[in-house]
Amino acid sequence: MKAKSSLSFIFCAVLAVTVSAQTTLSGSFIHDGILRAYRVYIPAMYNASVPVPLLFNLHGYGSNNVEQEIYGNFRPIADTAGFIVVHPNGTLDALNKRFWNTFGGSTVDDIGFISALIDTLSSDFNIDPNRIYSTGMSNGGFMSYELACGLSSRIAAIASVAGSMIYSHMNSCGALHPTPVMEIHGTADGTVPYDGTAIFEPVSAVVDHWVQYNNCLATPAMTLVPDINLTDGCTAEHYVYNNGDSGSVVELYKIIGGGHTWPGAPFVIGVTNMDFSASTEIWRFLRQFDLIGSGNTGIHSEVAESPAFSIFPNPSQSKFTISFADLSEKEITVSNYLGQVFLQFLCKSNHAELNNLNKGIYLVSVKTEGQVFTEKIIKY
Repeated sequence: MKAKSSLSFIFCAVLAVTVSAQTTLSGSFIHDGILRAYRVYIPAMYNASVPVPLLFNLHGYGSNNVEQEIYGNFRPIADTAGFIVVHPNGTLDALNKRFWNTFGGSTVDDIGFISALIDTLSSDFNIDPNRIYSTGMSNGGFMSYELACGLSSRIAAIASVAGSMIYSHMNSCGALHPTPVMEIHGTADGTVPYDGTAIFEPVSAVVDHWVQYNNCLATPAMTLVPDINLTDGCTAEHYVYNNGDSGSVVELYKIIGGGHTWPGAPFVIGVTNMDFSASTEIWRFLRQFDLIGSGNTGIHSEVAESPAFSIFPNPSQSKFTISFADLSEKEITVSNYLGQVFLQFLCKSNHAELNNLNKGIYLVSVKTEGQVFTEKIIKY
């Protein structure tokens, strides 16, 4: 049973009701006799009367929550999408390095800690219990798979960057429902090899496991990610396995020549793919899914509803045309994944054109009749 420190409780409880701008809070509590710490990011748009999604962003081995908060940066995305991000710390091993207990060599109950942390945050903030997700780098990616197997009653979907599963844990995975999974992995990863080790499953085997478990189509739709950065030393392929049970999907970003890195990271460590933002694609993927009361995972209704507009061509080398089905007034915003707005205008026509965008990935949001719909475009 967890016992929350009274100082941490008072600190978080007071601030939870006074947040009015982007805020990062630090908290801690005792779980299984160990003081466990975390950082939680609350976007300015947070409204305590409205349930919001919660995203775990888990650090890699030897890293920590502050470094992962910067490296796999979801804060600008949370500012525009309105979800809360939590960065917990793993415990210290014999080498004084932080880790998640994903290899069975420790008695630390990290799954229990994450569950207790969900309880803690749910008491301080209005968390939507059906929209709790996990992602992470390397050891944090392994831990996200652990949560998909061991905490599936609370985790709707997961994404892993440069992570995998170990053989024994994949064979004993106890997921209770179809679980949407995204894996992002470099073929030249020297830390968690793409083709596996004596302990780590090959990435292809991990993907196949979830494709089969979710009953997705065995043959994926594959597209080449536009090579918009010619100096990053790698390219990317995107595989999508659709039509799983309860709307589940499995996606793989295979980084050809990519290292043990987070694509689109704010700083480069080794061969880092800069043709897309892992953080953007992870949230684009995760936000679709709900944990339904019946124990199944389904498409989140707000995202599944298709707005009456289309964008073509996409990707494009020049201009984009947005086509609408009606003449109602719409507010159009073009931004990047950092939340920087490049264009914003009203349209009362049945079409609009986007010109003079530099190479890159953008989000086009269309606000109409009180609803906001967003699509990704690629200029190359």
